Amino acid sequence: MHSAMKYFALSGCAVLAISIAFGAVSSATAGHDKYTVKVPGGLGFSEFRGYEGWQTIAVSHNDTAIAVILGNPAMIKAYQSGIPGNGKPFPDGARMAKIHWEPKKSATAPGPTTVPGALTNVDFMVKDSKRFADSGGWGWASFDYDAATEMFRPSDSSSKPPQANDAKCGFACHTIVKNRDYVFTEYGQR
Repeated sequence: MHSAMKYFALSGCAVLAISIAFGAVSSATAGHDKYTVKVPGGLGFSEFRGYEGWQTIAVSHNDTAIAVILGNPAMIKAYQSGIPGNGKPFPDGARMAKIHWEPKKSATAPGPTTVPGALTNVDFMVKDSKRFADSGGWGWASFDYDAATEMFRPSDSSSKPPQANDAKCGFACHTIVKNRDYVFTEYGQR
């Protein structure tokens, strides 16, 4: 075999080996897709695919968290029609996402400004009156984020705040707003 042919043969083997290694890494990473995570009871991240691009309903904050509450188009349309203030329930298919971050002071704003810091968790709500008939028609899910592994896991009793670890985890807390179809969040004037 000529030296040029040997070089190309070895180069081809190297490219093949790198491709196989890259494929193995890509497959391992794909196995940790956030959309594969579920809480007991079946409610999962996959039911909220695309939440990152939903419209903002409101923001909230306290001493330990800053949050943005997002709604899918059905949720936004319901709010715009006057729900829940008009006494009507949210329609099936309405979804909300609440993203929590640790608060931090902006290093670049000209005055004291609190901005999102490290991601801590994402909470979801979905209205499905048949599937969740025994929890006000709503299903809930809460997922903690681990920055070290860049992965989500279902929230549980060790989470802050502690969570029941199933699709009805929010029901007990939300019963105080039963008259608002179990929804705390106000739709801010635009």
